[in-house]
Amino acid sequence: MDMHTVVVGTSGTTAEDVVAVARHGARVELSSAAVDALAASRLIVDALAAKPEPVYGVSTGFGALASRHISTELRAQLQRNIVRSHAAGMGPRVEREVVRALMFLRLKTVASGHTGVRPEVAQTMADVLNAGITPVVHEYGSLGCSGDLAPLSHCALTLMGEGDAEGPDGTVRPAGELLAAHGITPVELREKEGLALLNGTDGMLGMLVMALADLRNLYTSADITAALSLEALLGTDKVLAPELHAIRPHPGQGVSADNMLRVLAGSGLTGHHQDDAPRVQDAYSVRCAPQVNGAGRDTLDYAAVVAGRELASSVDNPVVLPDGRVESNGNFHGAPVAYVLDFLAIVAADLGSICERRTDRLLDKNRSHGLPPFLAHDAGVDSGLMIAQYTQAALVSEMKRLAVPASADSIPSSAMQEDHVSMGWSAARKLRTAVDNLARIVAVELYAATRAVEIRAAEGLTPAPASQAAVAALRAAGAQGPGPDRFLAPDLAAADTFVREGRLVAAVEPVTGPLA
Repeated sequence: MDMHTVVVGTSGTTAEDVVAVARHGARVELSSAAVDALAASRLIVDALAAKPEPVYGVSTGFGALASRHISTELRAQLQRNIVRSHAAGMGPRVEREVVRALMFLRLKTVASGHTGVRPEVAQTMADVLNAGITPVVHEYGSLGCSGDLAPLSHCALTLMGEGDAEGPDGTVRPAGELLAAHGITPVELREKEGLALLNGTDGMLGMLVMALADLRNLYTSADITAALSLEALLGTDKVLAPELHAIRPHPGQGVSADNMLRVLAGSGLTGHHQDDAPRVQDAYSVRCAPQVNGAGRDTLDYAAVVAGRELASSVDNPVVLPDGRVESNGNFHGAPVAYVLDFLAIVAADLGSICERRTDRLLDKNRSHGLPPFLAHDAGVDSGLMIAQYTQAALVSEMKRLAVPASADSIPSSAMQEDHVSMGWSAARKLRTAVDNLARIVAVELYAATRAVEIRAAEGLTPAPASQAAVAALRAAGAQGPGPDRFLAPDLAAADTFVREGRLVAAVEPVTGPLA
C-alpha cells in the first residue's frame, strides 16, 4: 500500500488522485470541510424526512415505484432493500483497481455535501478503502443510467457488512468478517443513504480515467515504434519537418511528429539508402503516422476534458442544494462519459491497425527494402516473426469489433420509467480490453522494428542513438534479438510488459529529452 494520502474535499478530485487510490493503494482522508458539508446536508434531509409531504428518495419508493409514500418505520428497511435488490450483478469479477476507483469516486460525490449522507457513512467508505477491502463486483449489471447501479450496490452491500469482498491478502470472504477483522462497524442506512450510494457514474468514470493514463503512455510508445519502423525501412524523416505540420495545425499531429523526429535524430538510416530502389514517397502507414497518432492524441485531450468535468461533478438524484431544496434531476445519465469511452475505442483500434501495417511491411521482402523475409535468420529453415504478425493481426481484428459503439444502444428498463440509457459501463468494459490489446500490438511492432534495426546495424548502418537505447533496454528486459527460431511467446510477453510499464518511453528519453 502506498502511504501517500489523498484528501477528499467538497469540490471534486483529480485524475492523479483516482489512479493513486485505485492502482497504488493511496490512503483516503476526509477534509474537515467535507465533514461539515456532510453534516449540514444531512440536517436538511432529516428535516424533510420529518415532514408529512413525500420527497423522492427520502420518503418514497424508487424508479417506477416512486409514487408510493413510505412510512417512517419502514424507511430504514427501504434503504437496506434497495441495496440488496440492486446488488444483482452477474458474470466474472471486475478488477480490483476498477472497484477501488468506483468506491473512491462515489466517496468524492458523497463528500460534496449534495447527497444528504451522514458523515459516519462517508468515513466508513474511507475506512474500507484504507483497509484494502474490495467488494466483489460483477461484469454485468449496469446500463449506465441511474448510474452504475449494480456495481455500486455491491459496494454498498459491503458497507452494510453483507455480501462478499476480497481482503488485502487477496482472499474472498464474507464482508462482515472482513469488516470485523479491521475494526470497522457496518453502517445502518437511513433515509436517502441507500439511494445516494448507488446513483452515480463512478464506475465508467474510473475506467475512463485509468484508460486515459494508459493510452497516453501507449501513444508516446507508438510514436517511438513508428520512428523505429521508419528507420528500419530506410524511410525519410523529411515528412516530420515542423513546417509541414504547422500548415495543418492539429496539436496532436505536431506533437507526434516532433516525438518521432527526436527519436530519429542522428540516424544513419533515414533517407540516404534508396539508390537501389528509389522511392518518391513512403507508404501511408509510415508517412502518415503523425497524422493518425496525432488525431488520437487530440481525442485523448477531448476525453480528458470530459473526465475533468465529471470529476468536478456531484452526480446523484435527488440532490441537496445549498438553499435547502432537495431536487430531482437527470445528472446520473452516463451519455457524456459513454460517448468518449466509445470514441477512445475507435482511435485505439485505428492506432493498432496502422502499427500492424508497418509490422507487415517490415516482414515482407517485397516491401521491406532489403530486409530478410519475416526477419528470419535463415528464411525457409526459420519462419522468423511470421506468426508474431498473425497474433498482432488477430488482436487488431478484435480491436475493430471492440470499436463498435456501445452508446449507440439503449434498452428500456424499470417499467419504461428509465426508457433511455447510456450503456456507458459496457463502453468502459470493452475499452479496457481494447487498451490491453493495443499494448500487445505496439509491443509486436516494437519487437519487429528493433530486430530490423539490428539487422541494418549488422550491415554497417548506424541507427539513431535513441533507437540504440530502445534496443538495448528491450534486450535487457528479456526480449531477444535476431537469430535462429526459438520459443517466441516469452519474448513477446517481455516486450508487452516493457511497453505497458512505460519502460520504452523511459529508455529513449535520456537521449531525446522528455517526450509528450
